[in-house]
Amino acid sequence: MTTKFQEISNREQGLQKELSGGQMAMIAIGGAIGTGLFLGSGFAIGLAGPSVLVSYAVGGIIALLLMGCLAEMTVAHPTSGSFGAYAEHYIGPWAGFLVRYAYWACVVLAVGTEVTAVGVYMAYWFPGSPQWLWVVLFSAALILVNAMSVKAFGFVEYWFSMVKIVAIVVFILIGAYVVFGSRPAGVGLDNYNVQGGFFPKGLWGTWVAVVVAIFSYMSIETIAVAAGEAKDPERAVTGAFRATMLRLVIFYLASIALMLAIVPWNATNADKSPFVKVMEIIGIPGAAAVINFVVLIAALSAMNSLLYIATRMMFSLSRAGHAPQRFGRIRANGVPLDALAISCVGIAIATTLSVVAPEQSFAMMMAISMFGGMFTWFMIFVTHWFFRRTWVRERQPRLSFRMWGFPWLTLLGATLMLAALVTTYFTPMFKMTLVVGIPFLIALLAVYLVWYRPLPASASLHARPR
Repeated sequence: MTTKFQEISNREQGLQKELSGGQMAMIAIGGAIGTGLFLGSGFAIGLAGPSVLVSYAVGGIIALLLMGCLAEMTVAHPTSGSFGAYAEHYIGPWAGFLVRYAYWACVVLAVGTEVTAVGVYMAYWFPGSPQWLWVVLFSAALILVNAMSVKAFGFVEYWFSMVKIVAIVVFILIGAYVVFGSRPAGVGLDNYNVQGGFFPKGLWGTWVAVVVAIFSYMSIETIAVAAGEAKDPERAVTGAFRATMLRLVIFYLASIALMLAIVPWNATNADKSPFVKVMEIIGIPGAAAVINFVVLIAALSAMNSLLYIATRMMFSLSRAGHAPQRFGRIRANGVPLDALAISCVGIAIATTLSVVAPEQSFAMMMAISMFGGMFTWFMIFVTHWFFRRTWVRERQPRLSFRMWGFPWLTLLGATLMLAALVTTYFTPMFKMTLVVGIPFLIALLAVYLVWYRPLPASASLHARPR
């Protein structure tokens, strides 16, 4: 570890290393299996038709490349600041500032979208009940879990993820039996060619659906942040990386492939989970209730992880001197409670919007959150390029885990992410992503330049208060 990065690592000390390798693997898998698969897949199918399989495969390749880059840097520098700390060290303090705050804002608002979704799911069993009531109740429960200890967080997230994985495995087994075993009328691979063939919306529709796929895979980067509190970071990260990506691709592609074989793509719709549609066609009693329970767990799991990662990112910002010192304080249980408190702002926004504008709240927060997440993924690729060049130039020891195909695959990942970001502007449903995101990024840069930019030594006597 380079001496300068050791300084960054030292200032982020104090968190308890309680997460096991098994919990780390489940955190990574669970983070990427959420409402993006259970609900977002129907939206993606509507954009691309059967070629959505290509969309999710491309999204999976981008996620695989990202995890390779991130795993290499995390094994070298396991710290809770993660990709924000790497950007600060290998690109510059301004990059660390932008990445941390853009990602923190993304995650905080994503918490809001998930908790808003929880209110919608609970309305299935309790129609007519106020949405804000469920937002408050479930938020309080998960805030308590995160406030207890990182061990409590890991335990709850492990079992949330287990429920999601079991649900997908059962769905794949049932779907495979229906498609290749019982084969009722109207079910089969011929459904891939109805209503316009495999590419009914053309290559553009397939590419636009890649944006949805990327958003579905987001949160796999949680493992890099959690590495700062893992018992054995190197083994946990490399093991989770190798297991996670294979399982993710199988879960996503297998479930969607079976879905398309059972339900013609034009019979799915974005307002109902395609999983529900499939189980209704198969004739499983209580299908909608079962899937509603699973997507509720998926939303709670995502919210749990997002609260955790937002707290650690704010903690890292504070220790870097880019946020008030109180957010860097650690309580006796090893939790930065003040950072957790400020990271709950997304819940407050969601609660307010669920009362004031319940119909528009989800879409508004989703657009802003998408930009922060996609920008962070792009910057992870850029940071890895600087990281490897610096590592070689300084003749550091050979890394125990290395991203393959450097620099070409790193540059490919960065190019694909940049292209996906630009694509959002030319797609009406995603246009707000850049319309809101770019001014937000400019505002962050202005704040850094005016308030946090390091001053020359000659001006240190007149330094701005921070």
